[in-house]
Amino acid sequence: MLVNVQRFAIPSSEKLSSLPVPVPIGGQGWQEILAPCSLGYRIKLLAQLVTRSFQEELEPIGLTPFHWVVLCCLWQEDGLATSNISDQLQQVGGTLTGVLDRMAERNLIRRERDPHDRRVWRIWLTPAGRELSEVLPPVAIKVVGETMQGISASEQAQFSQWVNESIVNLS
Repeated sequence: MLVNVQRFAIPSSEKLSSLPVPVPIGGQGWQEILAPCSLGYRIKLLAQLVTRSFQEELEPIGLTPFHWVVLCCLWQEDGLATSNISDQLQQVGGTLTGVLDRMAERNLIRRERDPHDRRVWRIWLTPAGRELSEVLPPVAIKVVGETMQGISASEQAQFSQWVNESIVNLS
């Protein structure tokens, strides 16, 4: 079976009005798994587009989406061990360590050894890191609003539930 799809690029200055739709030739039924029509490909594309949009909003502040997720963890529970942050974000240690280094250099966080276990480093927000809790959530809300424009609240809730269930299925 052959499948005809339109090829497309994503210029940063243009928005997609629609994704290509598979046109089956021969009726075998597997065309929906081919990129760029597959669900996995479209989920990856959505993640890239949202990340790019968020990065563009954070760039003037000098932050990245990864800084955002680390700050979110610490806003919810300050003083987390590095391993706890890594577990929450499902990141390998080396990647997180570099981000924490840059955040410490910018005086957003500070590291302290755990007094009960000297092998553990605890990450604490500085006043500058705490202040960002007033600045960054509106930026994230703006990006989510742009992403979900034209999608009803109930559809957004259903989408969120499906994404969560899919993550659980693969975890």
